[in-house]
Amino acid sequence: MLIRFAAILGLCAGLVLSGCTLDAGFGSARSAPVLDGALQVGIPPGYCIDNKTSRAGKESAVILMGRCSDAVLAKPALITVSIGKSGSAGVMTADGAALAKFFISPQGRAALSRSGRAGDVQVISALSSGDAFLLHLKDRSVGEYWRAVVGTNGRLVTLSATGTETVPLAPADSRVLIDATLKALRAANTGTR
Repeated sequence: MLIRFAAILGLCAGLVLSGCTLDAGFGSARSAPVLDGALQVGIPPGYCIDNKTSRAGKESAVILMGRCSDAVLAKPALITVSIGKSGSAGVMTADGAALAKFFISPQGRAALSRSGRAGDVQVISALSSGDAFLLHLKDRSVGEYWRAVVGTNGRLVTLSATGTETVPLAPADSRVLIDATLKALRAANTGTR
């Protein structure tokens, strides 16, 4: 089951490069429907979805968010929400120890790596937090950041919060953004699980 997780992560990442686009009317104040309403993407305060770079296919989506404007008090950051196909949340039935074991393995680190190479990622910590699994990572491509994995409406959802080459995001701020994005995701999908 955890081996399928790597394939799901790869599929979601591949959507960024595909020619798919989001449905018309995508986006609202604090949530936005994706995949014909199968799931609502929760939007943390101060951040907006970038409709030009976000992508949705028939079964999965990759949504990118950034700070709404320079005047907003929110930290400059890139929030990525990757949504797997229906039924993909089944991998979350594994306990925290099994998930941690997978993610620290070479296959798990390769799935987490922006380059696809296990040697480019170090797992600093891996822990369960309610219904989510959190990873504190150091990736050669983007530096140190946090990522979350959670099942929502039967779909595997991964969240990451990073800075950019020119404007880095402190790991503590990345964790705060992950927590805020998880809270927004849960609020947007309350009663639809």
